[in-house]
Amino acid sequence: MTRMSAAAPIDREILADLVEAVAQRADKAAFAQLFGHFAPRLKAYLMRLGAGGTVAEELVQEVMLTIWRKSASFDRRQSSVSTWIYTIARNRRIDLIRREKHPELDPDDPALAPSQPAAADVAVDEERRDRVLRQAILDLPDEQADLLKLAFYEGKSHAEIAAERDLPLGTVKSRLRLAFNRLRKTMEPLR
Repeated sequence: MTRMSAAAPIDREILADLVEAVAQRADKAAFAQLFGHFAPRLKAYLMRLGAGGTVAEELVQEVMLTIWRKSASFDRRQSSVSTWIYTIARNRRIDLIRREKHPELDPDDPALAPSQPAAADVAVDEERRDRVLRQAILDLPDEQADLLKLAFYEGKSHAEIAAERDLPLGTVKSRLRLAFNRLRKTMEPLR
């Protein structure tokens, strides 16, 4: 196998020989030469793709580890070493972007745990309050119930409701206040 010197240009056959030496004999010296040649170039390439310095260095480490592990999959008849390595680098960068956009979920995250079912007595009380509240809304005068639905079910502001119903803003606020007071009186005994 031909060894590269720092000053001599590196041709594709020498690089292919180095990868094959890593694949066949786990040749650390050959890998060190590949690392010395490609690591700074890969870092510059990854930074041009938008990776920060630290991220680019981490990606270079991943790429070089992949080269060490997967060197047997390199085929000099299919591509050059440079093409093979830069493809690995590009794919690692894409994988990183995907992970950033869709971070892996931690199965132990308490936010992902299903909530505990309510105790039976609590569930019965909540259902009763919901039933009473629904009936109380139905018992409101139509003009109050209409404005209440626009404000809370459709999320409209008082000004939007006033414009939509062609009412003065003060009237909208007064009717909503009256509706809240009626609902509060109905719901207080259930607390």
